[in-house]
Amino acid sequence: MKDLRAIVLFALVVMLVPALSASGVMLNFVMTALYACLLAQAWNILGGFGGQFSFGHALFFGTGAYAQAILQLDAHLNAWLALPLACATGALVGAGVGAISFRYGLKGSYFALVTLAFAEVFRIVALSVPFTGAGVGLMLPLQSSGGAMQFESRAGFVWLMLALVTAGLLLTAWLRHSRFGAYLQAVRDNEDAARAVGVNPLRVKLLATVMSAALMSAGGAMYVQIFQYIDPGIAYGPHTSVEALVGAIVGGMGTLWGPVVGALALHILADLTRNLFGQLPGINMVIYGSVLILIVMFLPRGIAGSAVSVRTLWLRTSERRDT
Repeated sequence: MKDLRAIVLFALVVMLVPALSASGVMLNFVMTALYACLLAQAWNILGGFGGQFSFGHALFFGTGAYAQAILQLDAHLNAWLALPLACATGALVGAGVGAISFRYGLKGSYFALVTLAFAEVFRIVALSVPFTGAGVGLMLPLQSSGGAMQFESRAGFVWLMLALVTAGLLLTAWLRHSRFGAYLQAVRDNEDAARAVGVNPLRVKLLATVMSAALMSAGGAMYVQIFQYIDPGIAYGPHTSVEALVGAIVGGMGTLWGPVVGALALHILADLTRNLFGQLPGINMVIYGSVLILIVMFLPRGIAGSAVSVRTLWLRTSERRDT
């Protein structure tokens, strides 16, 4: 209940932004921040709770993006109907990659490299086949209407991104308190011990991969709807994978609010450095990278994880004083 109240409060606060401000700059900032949160949440399910570090989550992002575009352009489906099908397509790819990787016992750096390799294979395929537009990419026709999921104002996308992020928070909260979530964390901590007490690691990791892939595919589908264009470099490039994992790591892996806090902090940092030092090429990236290094060095559990540790330490100290 505590997590649910916090999620509802978060949603209500963000919902106030479009109501209080019609500024395109503000709405665009909130929309892109929520987009970054969604990617970090998707990675956190598999990497944070499952302990399976992926360097190729762009594989699922790109699959969802292309599925969303192709279903509208070739199958002539409405965007709202295409969205769940795009998520299902990404989940199916996640199931295939997970089955191949986990059945042969790949984990750690080997699993990370396999996901990176799959993303690169899909990028090369997308560059070659005609139904993806090859190297030219795909562009959605402009249809400024809510029925086509192309809103005239960024406020519409803020609402939609908030709904997806809230769904990600509810899914993460369920993982924290459900039996499956306990199984997943047990496999993360010690796979052999989890197997000894009756947990099926293959099934647990496979289901986590499917959930993570579906959420990441939703991010890809939303990218297509917002920018109305996708190509192989955007879809399967390493930038998306890095953005997803860095947000979760900086915020705190395996936590409810870590991906949200990390993605928001990095988004604010990138925006500030870009605006303050945009006239000095490369300086904003140097500052951005330096801050990332400091966070990883001095906050190894991430921002949210370190905050929880400080709170726990404070409560223990208070209890000792009382006794």
